[in-house]
Amino acid sequence: MLTKLKKINLGNWILISMVLGLIVGLILNFYVTNPFIKDIILIDNVFYLGGNLFIKLMKMLVVPLVFCSIIVGVTSISDTRKIGAIGGRAILIYLLTTVLAITIALIIAKIIQPGIGLNMVGLADASNVTTNVTITNTILSMVPENPLNSLANGDMLPVIIFGVLVGIILAKLNDETETINKLFSEGNTIMIEMTRIVMKFASIGVFCLMAKTFATLGFDGLIPLSKYILCVLLALAVQAFIVYPSLLVILTRLNPIKFFRKFLSVMLFAFSSSSSNATIPLNLEKLTELGVSRDVSSFTIPLGATINMDGTAIMQGVAVMFASQAYGMDLGLSALITVIFTAVMASIGSAGVPSVGVITLNMVFTSVGLPTDAIGIIMGIDYIIDMARTAVNVTGDAICTIIVVFKTKSLDLDAFNSKKEIES
Repeated sequence: MLTKLKKINLGNWILISMVLGLIVGLILNFYVTNPFIKDIILIDNVFYLGGNLFIKLMKMLVVPLVFCSIIVGVTSISDTRKIGAIGGRAILIYLLTTVLAITIALIIAKIIQPGIGLNMVGLADASNVTTNVTITNTILSMVPENPLNSLANGDMLPVIIFGVLVGIILAKLNDETETINKLFSEGNTIMIEMTRIVMKFASIGVFCLMAKTFATLGFDGLIPLSKYILCVLLALAVQAFIVYPSLLVILTRLNPIKFFRKFLSVMLFAFSSSSSNATIPLNLEKLTELGVSRDVSSFTIPLGATINMDGTAIMQGVAVMFASQAYGMDLGLSALITVIFTAVMASIGSAGVPSVGVITLNMVFTSVGLPTDAIGIIMGIDYIIDMARTAVNVTGDAICTIIVVFKTKSLDLDAFNSKKEIES
């Protein structure tokens, strides 16, 4: 029995904890009337402690993890002599699709309003929320007056900007700063391992957060959560079947149907595996079949798996709107622009660890002053849509690669238009 439990992966444990937390919360809401047991012992102490302790552990990771991973990531991709025309174009298109992805997510969530009905006002301290800052002040706040203060206070926009600048300079100096490069690289490795350790307690944290929420809200919370899932899936579908094909047609005049006909098997594999990295070999094979040189795809696809997180950006955009509506907060234009910028930069700085989207979601919430209590609920639901998100990420990597290769006039059009498929 114990051996079988050990074989259950983290994602399944989180899903199990989410369901159990929901059930326990509803039981407390409808059947437990003793206020001492229900409120004082369970809701205000056991569940509050378990949920908030996990949230604090995640907050502990955010600044050092993002700072180190952004520096390491930028250092590895900002050497223009190595990247050249292909790398520069790939990065530009990857960033463009990520901006489009989160913008679409914000629009859809604004229309459907998934957080309405999940009244979480009073469940968290929202006194630090600042949503009426002007765009000018937002831009000025990106530049740190004192980087050490920004790191200590967790001011994420200045931390991101400072990290990007440090990464660019380290890449430029290269051999002259080999010791510092190694220091940040090893620091990134330490933070990745620390994240893995903290995430082992994710199921406990999610259980406590879900139980506390539904012990307070009851069945009224189920409809908003269903609308949240609908928003994310709808935004993912728009990105995959409208945005990507439109970019392919506009920038290359190629037929997207021919692409999807050959690429469908890769999307299905990504969907079933929930892993962009595991899909890389199959992605490379199909791109070769579509007329892309392996020399190019072997660079752009791993790069895309690192910095092109359109599915994650969509989740974060919907999550921000979901939480702001649940807490009764109206995010202004400057706050939404901050969300877009932070999510795009987070996609570049994301480390390749399980549930890193939740870690960076904490950063996006913090950038606009949203309470982070809702992340535990979102984390449990997010596992349900993780498979679709991975399929979108992989599809975006492939289409962006084809666009880059076409623009450099090195795409084999006969292979792309061919109906014949290479035998696997």
